Amino acid sequence: MSRNLPLRSSQLLFTISRRNYATKAAAHPRSNRWKSVIGLEVHAQIQTTSKLFSGAEVAFSSPINSCVSLFDASTPGTLPALNRKCVEMGVRTALALGCTINPISMFDRKHYFYADLPAGYQITQQRAPLAKGGLLTFPVLVPRVAQKPYYKSARLHQLQLEQDSGKSLHDPIERKSLVDLNRAGVPLMELVFEPDLETGEEAAALVKELILILTRLGSCSCKMEEGALRVDANISVHQENTPLGTRTEVKNIGSVRAVAQAIEFEIERQVNILDGGGIITNETRAWDAAGKRTIAMRDKEVVQDYRFMPEPNLPPLHVNVEGECDVDVLVDAVHIASSLPELPEETRRQIVEVHSLTPEMAIILVNDITLHSHFHSIVSEPNKTRSPKTVANFLINEFLTILNKNKMAIEDCRIPWSHLAELTDMLQDDMINPHLARLILQHSLEREGTESPAEIARANDWLMITDPNRIEALCRDVIEKNPKVVEKYRKGKEKMLYALAGEIAKATEQKVHMAKVVDLLKKMLNKKNIQ
Repeated sequence: MSRNLPLRSSQLLFTISRRNYATKAAAHPRSNRWKSVIGLEVHAQIQTTSKLFSGAEVAFSSPINSCVSLFDASTPGTLPALNRKCVEMGVRTALALGCTINPISMFDRKHYFYADLPAGYQITQQRAPLAKGGLLTFPVLVPRVAQKPYYKSARLHQLQLEQDSGKSLHDPIERKSLVDLNRAGVPLMELVFEPDLETGEEAAALVKELILILTRLGSCSCKMEEGALRVDANISVHQENTPLGTRTEVKNIGSVRAVAQAIEFEIERQVNILDGGGIITNETRAWDAAGKRTIAMRDKEVVQDYRFMPEPNLPPLHVNVEGECDVDVLVDAVHIASSLPELPEETRRQIVEVHSLTPEMAIILVNDITLHSHFHSIVSEPNKTRSPKTVANFLINEFLTILNKNKMAIEDCRIPWSHLAELTDMLQDDMINPHLARLILQHSLEREGTESPAEIARANDWLMITDPNRIEALCRDVIEKNPKVVEKYRKGKEKMLYALAGEIAKATEQKVHMAKVVDLLKKMLNKKNIQ
């Protein structure tokens, strides 16, 4: 980045996080004999309404070949016209990732002959890309592993603009291949990361952080199910203090979870081959999501000659990176830098500092866009005083648990944040406990949020027992019915106290405040004469 452009806080780790997470715990069961090296290439579709070099519409699921201009179909005599919005979004993304913007970048032709590329070449940036030399620092939170999250950094080699190709459609019955050119010319940013990663979980965490950043910038929708974000992974293994091994490339991985799965499978596949005395072939592979494995596509032993050459129909791209703006400059990076939004790492720092939550809580909340939106809406609701820690604990421990139990993505949940806020208030006021909160959430999920939590609780008698006289009667009853347990407690077996409390919890279907029950039981049992 030019010295006149400020660094973005995607590179800044707040002190407490770096101190706590600087040392990575052992999350990987693989033998230390083999070291894995992973580099990612990410293709992100720029969020615009028209294509990179034509005015054709960009619209997902449009009828086949309905969004195609004469230029997209490579009609002779048509020329490319660069979309300024795409350049602005590319610069915006590069600045957020701490890149150095090239004041002058160039477009090139990359030649290869596929049916879905009617011109016989792709317009990209090979010699002088839009930006180079960024850094992405991100938290790695390994699911289902009892370890603290840690921070990892990956260098960004370059960010370049390029056009997408069309899509081949294969008809096995007619034994024909057809081409849909709707995607031909769709604007892409290619982000090439250095091989700084070691595990599939680190790669998935990088992609997740990149999605958060691109979504906040508005430069990409990041809808991987629509092909708006595609990941290629270059993977190799080697023994420590030896040269890097032969790498394979896994193409077009279509989800964050699949990134981790595909890379972990490929690492294990390579290790097994090498342990068996075999050799790794330099090849391109695909991820089979159904079979949970990578499969061979084509080998790379013969280097393909793309015959790169300057694009003669596009002039050099000028971007202003200094204070003064020339009239011939297409985009002003200085102005764009001043309008960047708060990035995920800044939000995590704010959550820790302002709301006194743990870094782990901040990572979980911010890593899910919808979850963070719920948290922000609940704690920021006017004329309401809510404990941020209570809200965070409820969302992470109760809300996410119920969603996982029902195998539902949070964005598909119909429960409005206002109902989640009401449940938080009920927890905070001791009207319900976490067990009852989960029952209410499950009921609300089944009714798609049509009833309020208070209505559900009243209708199902899911409110806490708060009457002191009733709680005392429950304690007295359990003492009278369990004389042997009482005797053991009075002889010094303190665990018997919790056995009695458990009987009350069972009798009331966990609708009583257990801390109050334990305290009252202790007082009653310590009296010499209890009737």
